[in-house]
Amino acid sequence: MITLLAKALRKPTAADTIFLVKDGKDLTSFGLTEDEIAYVRKQHRDKNKVIPVNRYKNLLIIVYGELSGTLYSRLEASRVRGDEAQLLLNKAKSERAVVYNVHATKEEELAFVEGMMLGSYQFIKYKKEANKNLGSLKEVNVYDAQITESDLEEIKNITDAVCAARDMVNEPVSYLTAEKFAEEMKSLAESAKAKVEIFHKEKIESLKMGGLLAVNKGSIDPPTFTMIEWKPKHAKNSKPYIFVGKGVVYDTGGLSLKPTNYMDTMKCDMAGGAAVAGALYAIAKAKLPVHVIGLIPATDNRPDGNAYTPGDVITMHDGTTVEVLNTDAEGRMILADALSFAKKFDPELVVDIATLTGAAAHAIGPMAMVGMKSKSDLDFETLGRVGYQVHERIVEFPFWDEYKDLLKSEIADLKNIGGPEAGAITAGKFLEHFTDYPYIHLDIAAPAFLGKRGEYRGIGGTGVGVRLFYEFIKAKAEL
Repeated sequence: MITLLAKALRKPTAADTIFLVKDGKDLTSFGLTEDEIAYVRKQHRDKNKVIPVNRYKNLLIIVYGELSGTLYSRLEASRVRGDEAQLLLNKAKSERAVVYNVHATKEEELAFVEGMMLGSYQFIKYKKEANKNLGSLKEVNVYDAQITESDLEEIKNITDAVCAARDMVNEPVSYLTAEKFAEEMKSLAESAKAKVEIFHKEKIESLKMGGLLAVNKGSIDPPTFTMIEWKPKHAKNSKPYIFVGKGVVYDTGGLSLKPTNYMDTMKCDMAGGAAVAGALYAIAKAKLPVHVIGLIPATDNRPDGNAYTPGDVITMHDGTTVEVLNTDAEGRMILADALSFAKKFDPELVVDIATLTGAAAHAIGPMAMVGMKSKSDLDFETLGRVGYQVHERIVEFPFWDEYKDLLKSEIADLKNIGGPEAGAITAGKFLEHFTDYPYIHLDIAAPAFLGKRGEYRGIGGTGVGVRLFYEFIKAKAEL
């Protein structure tokens, strides 16, 4: 992984160098020979955008930018090409490279560097040294007067936050129990000077968080509830923004047991919680002048002897009774307690993020997340805009009250599932019941974990949501 990102103080001469260009006219301005120019132009005519030129003593990589498309599509193309460039540099065993901006905008250049940083991530903790295939590239310098040290520091903080979230998602439950998850989040947040409080089982019981306690009944490991707070002295908001993240560290489905092939990746079921922790870290590191709170309820969901069962009636934190018809609909049970707990802060907005439903994944795949809103039109619009900016896009689903009718129970206030249709929406409507404030629900079931490498998103945990939340709070700081 790339560990150092800094400005280059002088124009590169013998270093491995990446040149960011726009068109063929750029190629005459930085010392390529006529033969090299001819080669690069031929490669570009063949639709290649990232073109290596091996001089043997050093490697040059010519990266073409986009001449058309929206700003957001050009930024995403830059990130993807940053990932391609770092792969070439690692293949060439390069340890240091310089990014030399010939003709790219500042935004495109920073997106390119972000793609390099994120693409270089590896999770190899459990491999033997001989099998680790460590990347050689450790240092990236940027030669461009328009890029400041603070620009690069921001990119480093954001990518560190994403990688920390990925690490947590990629950890198996044999290591990352609910208690260990809370400790990892605490360590990360405190390193950025954020305040952390961990509620253990006795405290959770005193708060009567019936949903979290019910899901935990089948586990031999206790639950946790982690609260992370960034409250700067001169915050622009009088009421906090709250992010709530699902923290199911492993989901077997409970007594409603998943088939094995559906269980294989369920260590990722705490990706929402990891995204919240990563986002709070990045926000605190940047010292954004916005009061933000993160709430992460955590447990595993297992079918042990005392597990909660279909047919149980659970009394939630706010007193609502829920008829359990499927123990695999556990995420909404623990999130509901956190959403009702959030009322005590009189929040400006609450956004939850969760690997919640297969229905969302089947509907749109890993290219985006599903979103729904209640009393939060302007904030949802802002979140959608920054979602396009960081390419963590949101597809809005309807949130009509008719969907709540599908959750009516004959013996309790609600059922925990709505039936075979509109599963992503009824899950959101279940959660909305526990809110009385502006609210946004995000379902990241598909983009949170990838079975094959997704360019700079890597393979396994993607850290989706970290950059989205950071840019959302940054937008609030700039108002």
